[in-house]
This record gives sequence, structure tokens and C-alpha cells, in this order.
Amino acid sequence: MKELSGDNAILESLIAAHIRQSIGARRAVPSHRLQLLWGGQGSLLRWNTDAPEHETVIVKYIAPDRAASHPRGWNTQQSFARKARSYEIECHWYENFAHRCSTTCKVPRLLGIHRDSQCNLLLLEDLTPAFPRLRDRLSTDEVQPVLHWLAEFHALFLQVDEKGLWERGCYWHLDTRPDEWQAMNEGPLKAAAGWLDEQLKQAAFQTLVHGDAKLANFCFSQDMTGVSAVDFQYVGRGCGMSDLVYFLGSCLSEHDCRVYEEDCLSIYFRQLHLALQRRAQSSGRLDENQEQAFSWTPALSRQLEQEWRSLYAVAWADFHRFLLGWMPDHTKVNRYGQELVERALQGRSGSA
Repeated sequence: MKELSGDNAILESLIAAHIRQSIGARRAVPSHRLQLLWGGQGSLLRWNTDAPEHETVIVKYIAPDRAASHPRGWNTQQSFARKARSYEIECHWYENFAHRCSTTCKVPRLLGIHRDSQCNLLLLEDLTPAFPRLRDRLSTDEVQPVLHWLAEFHALFLQVDEKGLWERGCYWHLDTRPDEWQAMNEGPLKAAAGWLDEQLKQAAFQTLVHGDAKLANFCFSQDMTGVSAVDFQYVGRGCGMSDLVYFLGSCLSEHDCRVYEEDCLSIYFRQLHLALQRRAQSSGRLDENQEQAFSWTPALSRQLEQEWRSLYAVAWADFHRFLLGWMPDHTKVNRYGQELVERALQGRSGSA
């Protein structure tokens, strides 16, 4: 096993004890490290066990370190505090919200959690048997399962209290990115940053957004028809379009984003309406997954689609704003993004 920390033996002993206690395994041994967490704040690990149905498990070892270097050089107290809080929120998500997700918006099942003054350990279902494929690019046909996942997720958590999660989901929103805003060149987009943020914040229809819905955070079944999402550090209240634009920009070319924009929106909204209808029909049978009855009508569905469609360009412009401050030479900074900035700012002029 690759080295995990300064004292590997102590850490391995802690993880093994946690696994045995959580799933009743007699044997728990390290397999390998899948990856380091962002900025060296821990590791994602696979372990082998002898527990039935859990022959392999995933351990997310979280140990925020103020001295760790930021991959992009944003080493500020605010960036560290944001990252440390993101791990606390992910633990809260798995403990209090993840169990509401069904196969229509699959997430890893929480098997156990450990907290102490030095680190947190999340013990999670290993998705590899059912969702073995990771991709760095998708065709326009292959985006549909993720568009369906996002629609199901947003429908499930529409109008749900985000208590314990981010009050504003997504890692790039303006309140937590003043340094990146300051780094932007002066211009219409920088001047409009507060207005863009306010449009998303004040949307009448709010849901829980994944907050980091890039392609790398989705695992696919072998036939590419099933999908599960991972990495819920930035889940919180928001407009569903923030997830949608971030996903599409992460997996499609600039050309395909432009040409298939309407197709992708139509697929997403069709699934969203179906999911909201199902949720309303089952709202009379309250269980521990529902805080209150969910009242919904076709008229509300039309209103939601109208509002969120109007915010598609706004959400894209909001992320474009972040990129121009954070990494202006990023490959996602392209002409299509600028076209959507111009479309969004036309809305601002029209409302002035």
C-alpha cells in the first residue's frame, strides 16, 4: 500500500478497526490508494474485507492540513477554511441526506463514519462492481444518464431544508470567492458578478445542488446506461442550472455544448417533470425520508422550467466569472462561454 501519512501503521490500525466495527468484518486489509484528496488533505483508499457483500470498501481519509500546498496557488486562510468545512459538510450529507437517494439518483451507501481530533473517516460502498467505468469525455448520446441523474436529484430535494449543508451550494459562488473576483480584469462581467449571483440566489425554485457535478465525479455502468455520483463536499441550496452547466462544460466540446444546448435542456426538463410528478404522487405516504407532504402541479412545473431556463445563461456566466479570476487560461474559457455571458448580461440590461 502506498504511504498514507507520517505514521502509516497507526492509520492502518485505525481504519481496520473502523471497518471491522462498521460492517462486522473479521479481516480488513489495505488494497491501494485511489487518489490523494485535493491539496493533499487526505486520501481515497480501497480496502479488502471478508464481510459478505462488502469484499471491497472505500475509505475517505480526511485530515485537513493548513500547511498543505494548493495546486493552483490559492493558499489563503479563506480557501483552507472553505475546504475544511467542505469535508464536514460531506460527512453531514452522508449521515443525514444520502439515504434518501434511490437508484434513480444513485450515491454510495454510507457504511460507517469515524471522527476524532485528527481526522475523519468515511466508510463507503465500493461502486466499482456496478459502476466500473470512469470517463474523461462523453458523446452527446452518453450525457443522457447524467442529465437524468441530475433531474432526479434536483426533483428529490426541491424545497427541502438544507440544514447542515452549504447555505449556497457549488464551490465557486461569489460569497466564498472574493480573491478570485479581485483577480479578474475590469470589465462588464466583473461589474455584473453581484447581479449574476443575486439572480441565482433569489430564484423562486431552489433545490439541493451537487455543487461539483463534473464528469470526474460520476461513475458509469459497463453499458453506460447507469450512473452514480460521488464527492458531495459542496452540496447545498441552489438553482439546478448550476449543476447542469458545470456538468456539460466538463464533458462536451465547445462545439457540442453550443449545438446540443437545447437537446440537453429538453432531456433534463422532461426527466425533471416526470420525477416531480412521481414525488407528488407518493407524498401522501410520508416516511422518514420526507419532512412534509410535497404538493406539486403541472402549472408549477411549467413555472420552474421557465425560471430555470432563463437562468441557464446566468449560471454559465457565473461559472465563467469564477474561471476568469481563478485560471483565465483554462480550457473551459471559450467562445461559447463568452456568448452565454453576453446573453446573460443582455438580461441585466433588460431589467435595468
